[in-house]
Amino acid sequence: MDSDDRIPLSERPEWSDVTPLPQDDGPNPIVAIAYKEDFAEVMNYFRAVYRADERSPRSLDLTAEAIAINPGNYTVWHFRRLILEALNVNLHDELNFLDDIAESNTKNYQIWHHRRWVAQKLGTDASRKEIEFTKNILSLDSKNYHAWSHRQWVLQALGGWEDELDYCHELLEEDVFNNSAWNQRYFVITRSPLLGGLKARRESEVSYTVEAILAHPENESSWRYLRGLYSGDTHSWITAPQVSSVCLKVLSGKRNFVFALSTLMNLLCHGFQPSQELRDAVDALRTPDDSPTDPDLANTVCLILERVDPIRVNYWLWKKSKLPQ
Repeated sequence: MDSDDRIPLSERPEWSDVTPLPQDDGPNPIVAIAYKEDFAEVMNYFRAVYRADERSPRSLDLTAEAIAINPGNYTVWHFRRLILEALNVNLHDELNFLDDIAESNTKNYQIWHHRRWVAQKLGTDASRKEIEFTKNILSLDSKNYHAWSHRQWVLQALGGWEDELDYCHELLEEDVFNNSAWNQRYFVITRSPLLGGLKARRESEVSYTVEAILAHPENESSWRYLRGLYSGDTHSWITAPQVSSVCLKVLSGKRNFVFALSTLMNLLCHGFQPSQELRDAVDALRTPDDSPTDPDLANTVCLILERVDPIRVNYWLWKKSKLPQ
């Protein structure tokens, strides 16, 4: 409601029986907050109905006004939930109410917490709406943590897995560097009851990821996703031909190879036995200023990474110091 059109609560007949309860800052507040007149009035009336525990339609309307002026007030949201339960309000209407508020408060924790409470009350009937709602929010900000967290909760608690892998693919088609979309894809692969689990999907997912890596080898997200596909299965990680092959292809290209080298280092630390072709590809990345060729490939990889990955140079120095001499 526009403040110019707003009728003060003190002038509304339905509130004539309520005595506002002002905020008590003590007898001598050091720095009294200069609240706007509308804000102070709404909160004074809210305190009155909250103290009286009045769970009525007018109290519900009042919480909407209080939320409009301060959507982060936890007590107001809490009381609104009590009123909704007491009045047995249609909670689908409550989701519509939240839609309007969330558009301008997409990272407000209280709104997301309230929305989950409402969706949980509605059960599976709310699944489709919540999936679509988070999709709309993510179209505005693809990294919105609250939206992703809510979406994952909805999938696990209410269902809606059917199109989720396709949705992740759409997001990665738009932006292959979207680490949140890669994270969601892993969530779907490992949690969806429709896909059979990580091992069942590993082969197709590795192919999907390798294709993404070869298109953008500088994208750390896809490399980390590839490693995640072998979580808890070190033997398969170091023996999978697709993994060493993609490292070789990127290293042979001599461009954007930091994460390929980092992945190779991870393989070597887990007992991977490199081919001569891989050794030659790494040796080709050396410069005249590098120290003489080291027969230990891991030392050579660390040496190159110290030079080409300056942000993590201290890590690579430490990593090299931990290698067997």
